[in-house]
Amino acid sequence: MWLLDPSRKEVLRFAVSCRVLTLVLQVLTRFLGSSTPIVYWFPAHLLQDQEPLLRSLETVPWKPLAGDSPPGQKVSRNSIMGLLYNWKTCSRVTQCILGYFLTYWLLGLLLHCNFLPWT
Repeated sequence: MWLLDPSRKEVLRFAVSCRVLTLVLQVLTRFLGSSTPIVYWFPAHLLQDQEPLLRSLETVPWKPLAGDSPPGQKVSRNSIMGLLYNWKTCSRVTQCILGYFLTYWLLGLLLHCNFLPWT
């Protein structure tokens, strides 16, 4: 029966190792996110290559106003917001990239506000 009952040393060792692992992961992701622009360049490169809506905005020298949008499509001054407004017409790659960053942002917002470990 003594095998099922963990001692205080084992519980403390487990808690400290989990906390150290969490801290190391948080610090590593902060360093990578702030010092490595490749993490952001690669999705931006994929968006520029794969998304026809962004390519059409590149050819126009002026940014269209929200009131001048074609019927059925809402065009924003911000190209990312334009992609979010036209979510259904975006390519699958664009939907995956935007979904990843939106999920990361939303999880970070919810977990950080609840004092849970998140970077």
